[in-house]
Amino acid sequence: MRQRRNNTTLSRIGAVAIAAGLLGGCSAASDLRNLLAGDAPDIAPGQEAVDKVTPVAELYNKGLSLLKKKRWKAAAKKFAEVERQHPYSKYAAKAIVMQSFAWYRRKEYDKAAQAAERFITLHPGHPEAPYAYYLRAVSYFDRIGDVRRDVTATRQAMEMLQEVVNRFPGSKYAADARKKIRLARDHLAGKEMTIGRYYLKRGNYLAAINRFKTVVRDYQTTAHTPEALYRLTEAYLALGVRSEAQTAAAVLAHNFPNSSWTKDARALLSGQGLSPAARAGSWLSRLFNRT
Repeated sequence: MRQRRNNTTLSRIGAVAIAAGLLGGCSAASDLRNLLAGDAPDIAPGQEAVDKVTPVAELYNKGLSLLKKKRWKAAAKKFAEVERQHPYSKYAAKAIVMQSFAWYRRKEYDKAAQAAERFITLHPGHPEAPYAYYLRAVSYFDRIGDVRRDVTATRQAMEMLQEVVNRFPGSKYAADARKKIRLARDHLAGKEMTIGRYYLKRGNYLAAINRFKTVVRDYQTTAHTPEALYRLTEAYLALGVRSEAQTAAAVLAHNFPNSSWTKDARALLSGQGLSPAARAGSWLSRLFNRT
C-alpha cells in the first residue's frame, strides 16, 4: 500500500531556496575572508593543497542548480561539501536539510533519514527543524511496502510521524503526518488480515480469531474492520460458537449496514438457520458499546 507523494515535500525545495536566496558574491567573499583569516596552513614550495576551498556561494548555488535538474545524488554531494568546507557558515545547517531532501528524492531513505537526524541533533531550535523531523518521518514512511513483508518500517514511520504531530501540531507537516499515520495504521491492519486469512484457510480458527480481534480492537477506524467482523462471524461459526458469530454479524450490520460484508454475514448465518443478534456479554458488544 502506497500513497502518491504529497505536494508538501515536492514544493519544499522552492521554499528553502527562496528562504536562503541565491547567495551574493560580495557577501560570500566577505564570509570567506573572515573564515580563512589567519587560518591558512603553511604549504611548502611545490606542495599542493590537499583540499581546495570553494566559496560557499558557489557550492550552495551549484547544489540548488543540481536539484532543479533532478540530479539528486550530485546535489546531495554538493551540499555535503558546503557543510564540510564551511561548517561554521549560516548555510551549513540549510545544506544538511537539502542533503536530506536530495537523498529522499533519490529514494535513498537511509541517507535521507541520517541527514535529517544529524540536523535535528545539531540544530534542534532551527526554523527548518519541523521540516527535518518531517523528512526523517517520510523517509521511513516511503519504505512501507507490501503487507506480506515485515512491518518494522511501518511502526517506525508511525512513531516518527506522531512526533511531528506532537512537536509541531499547527504546522502543515503535522497535517500531512496525520494523513500518513492513518495510511500506516491501515497497512498494519492489512498485515493482521493477511495472517488471519492464512490461519482461517488452514482451519486454525483460534489463531485466526486473535488476528481479526486485533483489527477490530486496535484498528477499528481502518477500512479492514468490516471484513474482520465478517471473518469473525465465519471463524466462530466454524468453531460452533454461534452466539459470538451472531454478535459479530450484528455489530457488522449495525456499523456497516451497506457493506457487502454485511450481506455475506447474513447469508452465512442464514445457511445455519441463524440471524444477527448481539449478546450483551460479548467482548464485541462491549468494544462497540452495543448491548
